Amino acid sequence: MSMARHRRDPELDRDLADLPPELRWREWMRRIEAVLFASASPVPREDLARVVGQGVSVDLLVEDLTADLVGRTFEIAQVAGGWMFRTRAAYAPAIRAAADVGNQLLDLNEFDIAVLAAIAYHQPIARDGLKDIFGKEISRDLIGRLHARELIGTGPRSPRRGAPYTFVTTEQFLVAFGLKTLGDLPDREQLDDAGLSIRAG
Repeated sequence: MSMARHRRDPELDRDLADLPPELRWREWMRRIEAVLFASASPVPREDLARVVGQGVSVDLLVEDLTADLVGRTFEIAQVAGGWMFRTRAAYAPAIRAAADVGNQLLDLNEFDIAVLAAIAYHQPIARDGLKDIFGKEISRDLIGRLHARELIGTGPRSPRRGAPYTFVTTEQFLVAFGLKTLGDLPDREQLDDAGLSIRAG
């Protein structure tokens, strides 16, 4: 199957003109649900719009689907510029107890998370910039752990001498912390209150 056909299947009836309006709406909701269920990463609005009729509000469909899921163990979360299914926080202990599926952040120590936060607030930032913030060299192993969990990626090269690589956060970072955008990061006062002060580098 070609990529073009895969993305825009001509056999998919988007308008569902033969269905009464209430059944048509319900079918569009189920399509949105199926796409979100099948995706391991947030699905943007424009991708969801490909499975419903012209001019149909994806936001309203997601809203109605969200209402349908009240009382279920999972919910729809809006993160990283799209939507995805996520287990409700109340069930996280049960998931960890039943299987080794714990949150990927659990095996990061406090300093790893502090470095991740510094990258989030100061990106793009190189290792020497992190050294300025923490007053010590940040190991390649620590950077490697954050990379391995896909929480950070490589940014543009720094204009400093030697043009070192910089680091930036990823879509997976937004997903892991339940953020829609980087604009949803806590402000500095909230960090100070939580004892996670990160001074400017």
